[in-house]
Amino acid sequence: MTEPSRSLETFENPAPARDYTIRMTIPEFSCLCPKTGQPDFATLKLEYVPDARCVELKALKLYIWSYRDRGAFHEAVTNEILQDLVTATAPRFLRLTAEFNVRGGIYTTVVAEHRKSGWVAPPITTLP
Repeated sequence: MTEPSRSLETFENPAPARDYTIRMTIPEFSCLCPKTGQPDFATLKLEYVPDARCVELKALKLYIWSYRDRGAFHEAVTNEILQDLVTATAPRFLRLTAEFNVRGGIYTTVVAEHRKSGWVAPPITTLP
């Protein structure tokens, strides 16, 4: 039986000489409100430019699942997930956007970023 896990497995970047972006949408994130114990739901949008390592998808799914029964403020959980991903993969760049569903008439979006020291994003190419 599959269980939630706090472990983030990685694999070697298949194209480490190139800057490229990996984007993932995780529409079923949930944790608990630390004040009320009620569930909070969010869509997580992860985008990163890998360096030597990429995050393995099944491990990411099980890691995200591990938050389901944990109490966490939106700001804290977003930054914790970002830091765990940075620790596991050491990316050139990583942005995590957490779009929480409405609670008390308020939608909350938290955006946290990491940029490897010395890394500069390539210029955007606009095609005609």
